[in-house]
Amino acid sequence: AGSLFHSGYLIVYAMGNLISFFKKVADGLRAEGNFGTAHVDRRTLNIVTTFHGSKYLDFHQVNPEWLKDFEVYLRSRGSSWNTVSTYLRVLRAVYNRAVDLRKAEYIPHLFRSVYTGTRADRKRALEDEDMRKVFSRLSKSSRIPSDLRGNVITYRRRKTGRSLSVNLTPEAMLLLEKHISRDLSSPYLFSILHSIEGSQEAYREYQLALRSFNQHLELLGQWLGLESKLSSYTARHTWATTAYYCEIHPGIISEAMGHSSIT
Repeated sequence: AGSLFHSGYLIVYAMGNLISFFKKVADGLRAEGNFGTAHVDRRTLNIVTTFHGSKYLDFHQVNPEWLKDFEVYLRSRGSSWNTVSTYLRVLRAVYNRAVDLRKAEYIPHLFRSVYTGTRADRKRALEDEDMRKVFSRLSKSSRIPSDLRGNVITYRRRKTGRSLSVNLTPEAMLLLEKHISRDLSSPYLFSILHSIEGSQEAYREYQLALRSFNQHLELLGQWLGLESKLSSYTARHTWATTAYYCEIHPGIISEAMGHSSIT
């Protein structure tokens, strides 16, 4: 609890438990169907609880010194600066929500001393020759899904709600034609998910499929002798990094990545 003096009297106010509030926020996101955000919040909550060593953490204990110790702890675990930033930005968002609900005290520049930015990591992007290695063994098939109009596919990114139209390269078309779902009644482009669209069961299927996919990609990268680790994030990061070094305007990159703002 915190305290203040007013008219000669000591007034005590309870700040509340950040960890229990954190859990309510994550549960609320999951109930609303925001499974991806809820998943990140839950991971951050688990890290915070492990670091603190207790399931009770007063909001007033979250001060610049505590945050700096938390940052150092994350780095000692081998977390990259971008991962550190993700955890701290999630924590900041939850703390600010508590401030809005008057469950926590507003402290100006509370997160100033810790890293909450993003760093472009050239090493996570593949070079042109590596990209050619990845796509060198593609085969062809015939079916075109109804989501396509010519070589343009349009989809809505669930995280931001933005509708995106993407021109598919011949290499991407070969992959898509080979692996699209043959079930015409399925709402999904690929035969990876089977549960009801937008359900928690579908999100669990997605997580398992993504984990398996990344494991296979890592093995593929090793087989091809790539120096950079191959993952589902590699293509996205490679495109953005290549566009940046080709002096494409950041606004175009931001829009193509489906970001809600250029920040």
